[in-house]
Amino acid sequence: MMKPEFENIKLNKNAEKMRFEIEVNGHFAYIDYKETTHLIALIHTEAEPELAGTGAAQAVVEKTLAYIKESGKKLLPYCPYVFAYLKKHPEWTSIVDESFPAYSQLSN
Repeated sequence: MMKPEFENIKLNKNAEKMRFEIEVNGHFAYIDYKETTHLIALIHTEAEPELAGTGAAQAVVEKTLAYIKESGKKLLPYCPYVFAYLKKHPEWTSIVDESFPAYSQLSN
């Protein structure tokens, strides 16, 4: 679960930098993405060093998954961090596109 201090921080879809991001005290946690008409691929999750261990990376993942769910698009979780999160939280499997190569590993 996301830490309470992140709940009211707005997710920004930064189209210029091609990343979903949250800003915490002037520092960013973000996920690089690629997008098509029906799919959003999450490539890499990162938090600036100042946010290490704060839960910011997990918060940006949860907010981004919620965004994808609301958008009606399907997810391609290429980012290992996102993939590991999905394995621990199978309730999100429904938004993963079944064409994703490791899809079968999520439903175990």
